[in-house]
Amino acid sequence: MTVDGRAILLPDYLNHWVATQRWFADKGRVPRLVSIGRWVLPSEEAEVDIRTELVFDAAAPTRTLYQLPLTQRTTPLPADGQGLIVTLADGSAVYDGTADPAYGRALLGFILRQATSPEPGNLGARARGELLSSADPAERPARVVAGRVLRGEQSNTSIILDCVDAAGRPARPVICKVFRMLHPGENPDVSVQSALARAGSHFVPEPVGCVVGQWTDPEQPWVTLTGHLVFAQEFLPGAPDAWRAALVSAGAGEDFSEQARALGVATAAVHADLAAVMPTHDATPAVIAAELGRMRERYRSAAAEVPALTGYDTAVEAIFERAERACWPRLQRIHGDFHLGQALEVPGRGWVLVDFEGEPLRPLLDRTQPDVPLKDIAGMLRSFSYVAGTVERSSPGDQTASAEEWAAACRQAFLNGYARQSGQSLAGQEPLLDAFELDKALYEAVYETRNRPSWLPIPLAAIRGLVLGVSAGLP
Repeated sequence: MTVDGRAILLPDYLNHWVATQRWFADKGRVPRLVSIGRWVLPSEEAEVDIRTELVFDAAAPTRTLYQLPLTQRTTPLPADGQGLIVTLADGSAVYDGTADPAYGRALLGFILRQATSPEPGNLGARARGELLSSADPAERPARVVAGRVLRGEQSNTSIILDCVDAAGRPARPVICKVFRMLHPGENPDVSVQSALARAGSHFVPEPVGCVVGQWTDPEQPWVTLTGHLVFAQEFLPGAPDAWRAALVSAGAGEDFSEQARALGVATAAVHADLAAVMPTHDATPAVIAAELGRMRERYRSAAAEVPALTGYDTAVEAIFERAERACWPRLQRIHGDFHLGQALEVPGRGWVLVDFEGEPLRPLLDRTQPDVPLKDIAGMLRSFSYVAGTVERSSPGDQTASAEEWAAACRQAFLNGYARQSGQSLAGQEPLLDAFELDKALYEAVYETRNRPSWLPIPLAAIRGLVLGVSAGLP
């Protein structure tokens, strides 16, 4: 073991456990984990030690840095406790920290106290809690009474914490998102959502605080890196996401256009606030050329992996050329991974947008730059079409026409709501929207080919429709 905690091989039981986790990028093999840093979270329970290992897979070609919170208990949790990784020879038990109630309590307390991880125990890393909320201290939660892990997440792990205030009265619940893949710099989920909250937007949850970490760069040991480790924010119970609500609506043949219009309004309002409080710049010819260069490269990669795309080269290039000649809006910060699953319908409040992290697998530098707001619009249009495709897939032949009509009505209502709120007509932006929808559908085609081949017809239908629309005008 080195003095600063760098390059320490972790026990094999952690390698095998990480291989089973949804957030581990290299599915299908067991990693060889190396810790490059550790920070200690003070525990409120005497027999519980809490530490977080910052690790990478030494057997992988790329150095993805993961965050691994662990608890070690002298006395194991009851047998039905979740998150057990291993029971050691001395009878103590090691748990995935996010599943251990002691971790959630200690984590929120660490943030609210704006504490710093104690140096005894830190090895090559350290952390501090920061408050982001402007709320009166009396309104902040004083104690966690229960916690549970949010199920179904792919890239991170979120813990829902039920709280009480100093008088023991129920307080607003909090959700702590533990970032599993770490990057130096500001995580956009923290910086973008906090900027929106400071601007007074009611279309995002209220931030509570975050944990900021420092660690030694494994490639350059003389460099210290800083980045976000955890983001705590208001939790909104009883708020279904728009994907589930839309799926029920489309399956029942119910009109969803009013909800879609309101979602367009919310999206435009968030874009306007982001443009007002964060940097923007013109879409110069160099910016446009670089963007289209990346889109062309993504098409070539997709065509090499998805045989059904053979023969589309000419039409796809025509779509990109039309986009190149179009009038591009100013670039600004955007959501970056916008779809129906990223909007919650909150009773009495309307739509609230969440998860501003962008696509987690993209480099952080890309996700923190101004981008084209039409990408968010295209992402939501694709999401409405995906609902229709899902309904058609569950009832082939029976609901195809009605599902497609449902999607068309929602797409138009969303565009109308966006245009009305923004005061900017989207007429004339079709070449850009087509190009961004195509780019998104190509991503979907690759994803489905790799993970759910039976779902591939959904993005292929969108690609075919866009290509045929352009092909009709080709000589």
